[in-house]
Amino acid sequence: METYDPQAIETRWQKVWEDENAFHTPNAGPGTGNAYFVLEMLPYPSGTLHVGQVRNYTQGDVLTHFHRRHGKRVMRPMGFDSFGLNAENAAIRDGGHPRDIVRENIKKIRAQMKRMGWAIDWEREIASHEPEYYRWTQWLFLQFLKAGQAMRKEAPVKWCPKDQTVLANEQVIDGRCERCGTLVESKMLEQWFFRYTTYADELLDEMDLLESWPERILAAQRNWIGRSEGAELLFRVDELDIDIPVFTTRADTVYGATFFVLAPEHPLVPKLVAATEQEPAVLDYVRRTAAHSFAERENKEKDGVFTGRFAINPANGERIPMWVADYVLMEYGSGAIMAVPAHDDRDFEFAAKYELPVRQVIAPVDGSEPELPYVAKSREAKLVNSEQFTGLPAPEGERQIVEWLGKRGRGRPAISYRLRDWLLSRQRYWGSPIPVVHCGSCGIVPVPEEELPVLLPEIEDYAPKGKSPLESAEDWIRVPCPQCGGEARREADTMDTFVDSSWYFLRYCDPHNDTAPFERSAIDEWCPVDQYIGGIEHAVLHLLYARYFIKVLNDLGIVGFREPFSRLFNHGWVDMGGAKMSKSKGNAISPDDFVREHGADALRLYILFIGPADARVEWQATGLEGMSRFLRRLWRVALEVAAQSPEEGPGELAHKANETIVKVTDDIGRRFAYNTAIAAVMELVNEIARDPSAPGARFAVETAVSLIQPAAPHVAEELWGRLGHERLWEQPWPTADPSLLQRETFELVVQVNGKVRDPLEVPADLPEDELVARAKESPKVQAQLNGGEIRQTIVVPRKLVNLVVN
Repeated sequence: METYDPQAIETRWQKVWEDENAFHTPNAGPGTGNAYFVLEMLPYPSGTLHVGQVRNYTQGDVLTHFHRRHGKRVMRPMGFDSFGLNAENAAIRDGGHPRDIVRENIKKIRAQMKRMGWAIDWEREIASHEPEYYRWTQWLFLQFLKAGQAMRKEAPVKWCPKDQTVLANEQVIDGRCERCGTLVESKMLEQWFFRYTTYADELLDEMDLLESWPERILAAQRNWIGRSEGAELLFRVDELDIDIPVFTTRADTVYGATFFVLAPEHPLVPKLVAATEQEPAVLDYVRRTAAHSFAERENKEKDGVFTGRFAINPANGERIPMWVADYVLMEYGSGAIMAVPAHDDRDFEFAAKYELPVRQVIAPVDGSEPELPYVAKSREAKLVNSEQFTGLPAPEGERQIVEWLGKRGRGRPAISYRLRDWLLSRQRYWGSPIPVVHCGSCGIVPVPEEELPVLLPEIEDYAPKGKSPLESAEDWIRVPCPQCGGEARREADTMDTFVDSSWYFLRYCDPHNDTAPFERSAIDEWCPVDQYIGGIEHAVLHLLYARYFIKVLNDLGIVGFREPFSRLFNHGWVDMGGAKMSKSKGNAISPDDFVREHGADALRLYILFIGPADARVEWQATGLEGMSRFLRRLWRVALEVAAQSPEEGPGELAHKANETIVKVTDDIGRRFAYNTAIAAVMELVNEIARDPSAPGARFAVETAVSLIQPAAPHVAEELWGRLGHERLWEQPWPTADPSLLQRETFELVVQVNGKVRDPLEVPADLPEDELVARAKESPKVQAQLNGGEIRQTIVVPRKLVNLVVN
């Protein structure tokens, strides 16, 4: 019998698919029907693929084949998120220019993807660093600018001293840069922002449209947006003639405020301490603590520093000391709080450390003395020590206090969000230039659309230096103002790479358009994306950014939908040595050697079989041998059946094959349970192997080959041909015959103390007591019982009887 040779088989079929452009799906226009957009998050070409990414793209490949064979016109494109810190840092690390590093890595990744046999439409390939792409990223920025969604303002920013760039809040993990792990600092800089916060309510309310998204992703986004209802109260600093707003959900406790706290990042901190004795200590504290994450601040002992200033409580006129402390965050409210230690755990801890006064203003209605801090806010609590509001139930007292302060211009009802505007400018070289110029006379002036793209200039020294490397490209940066013709300078910052990835899926629909980012008809045909696949780590980064982007584009009339991705699936991480596999951590394992040794089909099967698709799994290379053995068994069984032309008929194998069709179809199409789908096909192959000449064997082996095709397309195509057919990738998905799903008999497995002793063929409609009786009557079972007492009988309907014997 011919030996299974995965290298020869796989390269042959890959050439066939490439020569025939088998997986290209052209645009047919909106209303054509059956359009289905399958998409995985695109890779960073800062290196080559690792096996963790193989899991992502193989899952997408299974769905692509599955929906194609269900009659859908599937678009499954690929591109490269090739701008940004990942690629630039790789170039700095390896030496060379980012453009060359990216170009070479894209070439290698493309070759890896083709060698894996993934059904990708390469005619739609994009790369965000190419001018043909970032021309339209710049055009979209200008539309946001015209709509008031892009703006420039001074703000405290997270600064990575190693990467020498500003980071978005989402890119700081535990106080460190998510890219390089360096401890982040705080700076005040003029920056470009998208007005993300203006869409906070829509981002929350329109989650109702995301019925097919994992709840844990939606929960993460709700928490990140952080909507809270409360009140804004104004605390006055007389010496500086300023009011500082405070957002609170506990206005009922305002009479208990005994000190005032600002976040280290608060922009008023330098002004409060300017030219005072406290200035050095306060600014040193700010430098050391401002960049730490919420999690770090929560898990450490509270500390702070007195500013030397006092704020006036708007309710009772009391002067209370102003502190800067790390447990207050700019990410919540206004970055300033009224501290009420009697009724807040964190305030109480801080007051105890610094011996600050504690004043109780809420008490149980029954008159009992609570242990402080007492945090109740219900009708079981009442106000005390609160002047005219004393005695009121806490909720009613809160309402009346806010109303009373409102009449005096010192308070109002308010809603606050944890979400902050999206900081998009970066002081790095490798990114899309921001298409504006700065003119001394005209201010900020957009580059005319007909002059796009603003090309990224070639510079040799692109390493970060604390300011944008493009500042040194004098020939590029000095330009006439488009408005007045006077001397102006280009914007030297570049865009965050998340801007590129917030709209890339739209460009796939019309990738070669040189007059617009896309035609509306192409978008209407394919979007929103039907199935999106990627890691959960992007819950509050890319996924939330893309949702915002689409809402703005929808409001501008550029697209006709509100959410970018109809259905979302988060694949589980692949770990190596107990840590998530990634290039940045240095524990990434290339798939290339495994493909050379075992073939792409074996790797595809193993990465699908290794565990539930959404579970975190540990990579074990030894598991590949098991998949190679299965493929060799499938090969032998299929060729044996093909050679024998066994008798056909509705035998046991036909029943088993139809049951397998039902299970695999449900596992892939509804449950994303690729591991159990493969296990079901393995069971079917094992059944065929017991007697390849049995009735129904040919139908069963053809079914096994057809069902394994999405996961192992090369061997499936080869065996499909050996069985007398062709072009399996175009064949309809098998459907079960209902009449063959109803069995007259089934195989009852009989166990004694958990060990199989005798398989019995029994009628399908036998009741449980009769199944037990048949099991006990078996001579093999009688020999095992040997007169022993049966103390328990376990029955699994239509499967087994287990007799537990003393």
